[in-house]
Amino acid sequence: MDYTPREMMAIMAAREIDDGTIVFCGTGISMLAAIAAKKITSPNCVIFFETGAIDSRLDEIPLVVSDPRVMYGASSTSGMLDAFAAMQNRIIGQYVVGILGAGQIDKFGNLNTTCIGPYEQPKIRFPGSGGGCDVTSFVPKSIIFMQQQKRKFVKKLDYVTSPGYLDGPQGREKAGLLPGGPSVVITNMGTFRFDEQSKEMYLQSTYPGIRPDDILAEMEFEVDSSNVREEIPPTMDELQVLREKCDPHRLICN
Repeated sequence: MDYTPREMMAIMAAREIDDGTIVFCGTGISMLAAIAAKKITSPNCVIFFETGAIDSRLDEIPLVVSDPRVMYGASSTSGMLDAFAAMQNRIIGQYVVGILGAGQIDKFGNLNTTCIGPYEQPKIRFPGSGGGCDVTSFVPKSIIFMQQQKRKFVKKLDYVTSPGYLDGPQGREKAGLLPGGPSVVITNMGTFRFDEQSKEMYLQSTYPGIRPDDILAEMEFEVDSSNVREEIPPTMDELQVLREKCDPHRLICN
């Protein structure tokens, strides 16, 4: 294999982003995936950050969303209020896709980025929601990054930070949320999507060299894997752009 799992994940997410989409991303591999989309698959997509930068040049990958490099060459710089208002705007919001990561996910795509264990006395305290709850509540499509581990794909979240499809069909509508929800879950071993009727996660694809059973063994809950396929690996052109123009210092895809 001449590419890393993280490179595969970034390319998979970039392929998910349509040209002209407005991309709201966080730190780390989420940011790399957005930049890869801009430079490889969707040159007319617009990246914006919760810190207020819109359509930055991104000649170097910022380390965090508060890194001054997110402001360099931006078409506009404002603040968090404007960034989150854009997601809730009825005209602009329909074109926004969010890219998020999480500590836990369940079969309906609900996310936990708050804590492991009881909230009052947790074993592990995560950074919290940030903009995650706003993204999954208001944007019509979100891309989720996860490491394929049983402790992350759980039957029941320790804390629901960001809503997916909540308890299944009509769950979002009953909670007063806008239509939408997670579109795809991208892991270091394969990808998942959600059934249109049940809203439950199913295994869509494996990466080259990975068996479906290898993935299913790293989950607490069962998913349908009857129509799984193998993904197309990154092309040399995709890898060259990713390595030389998106992350030349190998800060993310090491």
